[in-house]
This record gives sequence, C-alpha cells and structure tokens, in this order.
Amino acid sequence: MRAAIARLERMRRSSSSEARKKDTREKIELGGLIVKAGLRYEKRALLLGLLIEAGSRIRNDESERSRLTAIGAEAFGHDGE
Repeated sequence: MRAAIARLERMRRSSSSEARKKDTREKIELGGLIVKAGLRYEKRALLLGLLIEAGSRIRNDESERSRLTAIGAEAFGHDGE
C-alpha cells in the first residue's frame, strides 16, 4: 500500500513538474514575440494596454484580425519562423 501511495505521489509531482515546464516554455515564447515586435524596452503597462486593446479589436472585427494576422505572418516570414 505504501509503495502504491509513493508511486502515485511521484506521478503527481512529475505531472506538476511537466505542467510547470510547459507553462515556462510558453511564457518564454510569448516574451520572444515582444522582442520580435521591437517592444523589448517598452513599459509593461504599455505592453499590457496594447494587448488588451488589440484583443478587443480582434474580438469585434474579423477584418482587423485578418489584417493583424497578415502582419504577423509576414514578420515571421522574414526570418524563416
């Protein structure tokens, strides 16, 4: 019984560790987008404001979503990403 409990505890910790690693990787990738956009040195409040505003725009305007997607795709295309 103790072995089973210990095994379950190891599985839980491993799962938690994998989730943290995945979350960390995602945050690093998202931060890389800020750098790629040339906004590395902007204040965090400005960056958050930009993202909130853009989020509102793309939820309410499909043409704006398409326009911004095209801009992003072109930026990725310039360096092969």
